[in-house]
Amino acid sequence: MKIKSIELIEINLPLVHFFETSFGRTYERRIILTHVRDDDGAEGWGEVTCGETPSYSEEWTDAAWAVSERILAPMILGAEVESAGQIWDLMKQVRGNRMAKAALETAVWDLEAKKLEVPLWKHLGGVNREIACGVSIGIQDSVQQLLEKIKTELDAGYQRIKIKISPRWDYDVIKRVRETFGDIALMGDANSAYTLADIEKLKSLDEFKLMMLEQPLPHDDIIDHAKLQREIATPICLDEPIKSPDDARKAIELKSGKIINLKNGRVGGHSESKRIEKICRESGMPVWCGGMLESGIGRAHNIAISTLAGYRLPGDVSASKRYWHEDIIEPAVEVSEKGTISAPESPGIGFEVKRALIEKLAVRKTEIK
Repeated sequence: MKIKSIELIEINLPLVHFFETSFGRTYERRIILTHVRDDDGAEGWGEVTCGETPSYSEEWTDAAWAVSERILAPMILGAEVESAGQIWDLMKQVRGNRMAKAALETAVWDLEAKKLEVPLWKHLGGVNREIACGVSIGIQDSVQQLLEKIKTELDAGYQRIKIKISPRWDYDVIKRVRETFGDIALMGDANSAYTLADIEKLKSLDEFKLMMLEQPLPHDDIIDHAKLQREIATPICLDEPIKSPDDARKAIELKSGKIINLKNGRVGGHSESKRIEKICRESGMPVWCGGMLESGIGRAHNIAISTLAGYRLPGDVSASKRYWHEDIIEPAVEVSEKGTISAPESPGIGFEVKRALIEKLAVRKTEIK
């Protein structure tokens, strides 16, 4: 397989409702799509999942565009590879920039699955066609607004509720949620908003018997998380510090947490996700697929990777309509009444890309040949 052209397209996609974390509010997503073709005319799609600013990670939209166009795409263009699994290695000499790498790598996985005429999830080694779904709900303007949103998602069938928390939005909020909805599957995501100085406050959350507390401490830490996990009963879920198979191995050895949120973009794409999933599965560490407010293309890749055996907990892979008035794929991603998504049986990502809508939403594009 030889990649003949790589197209980068930036689209602006307004959210149905703002999404707030400890980093701030997002009203609209600037999303970079990658479109690759090989010398046989086969094509595949990927998505850069970074944010508009370097808050969640060092990557951000404009930097990802520059590194993709000037450095990463030329490394892939024209290279002869036996399989999509070799694309990661072509970019190894570039440090970091995993979300930009993932967009190119996953696009080639989509292309290869289409050439083989198999669904991507099967090509990746997935075993569970039906995946369990949860939702992530941002910080709201009031607790009552949060409760209303949770009720809507529970009525829709979602199996797990994740709420964003921060030092100004934690104990009293979670208490109200428990009082209102009882023993639902509930977790809190702190997005690195706390330090070990907050250990007594984090201990106080044990009374709510949360499924997990996601990334309470700094984004690059696995040492203090191990200290915190020894002090609290709530399982810690690691997110930002797990960027590679080695990170996962070290965190498991240090007992830095009991669960890993395995975001496809954060670790560099399907090949690295598969390696981390294997390490975690063999160590008994459950993983689940986190979300980054992806469009349907990124969401389709998340569905595919979530079918691997190690993804044992409901992920943040939810319906298109929760985020977008109109998604850029068809059919839109839908969740069943029992809170599941079935991976499609069509080749590749299994969804048709709405090229006309992408052209309408595009604010810049370039093609590297």
